Amino acid sequence: MTHTLEISDDLKKRLDSHREEGQSCEELVEELVSMYETEGAFLQEGYSE
Repeated sequence: MTHTLEISDDLKKRLDSHREEGQSCEELVEELVSMYETEGAFLQEGYSE
């Protein structure tokens, strides 16, 4: 089953700025969710506990 999410134009621009060449927004979101599920939180570059 496919679901559609509506996002603001601002969020779309932010996602676009993080996508790799040829990567769709859907693929980026899948990658982010996978990272979150694996690590429990998003890591910030240069951040360590």
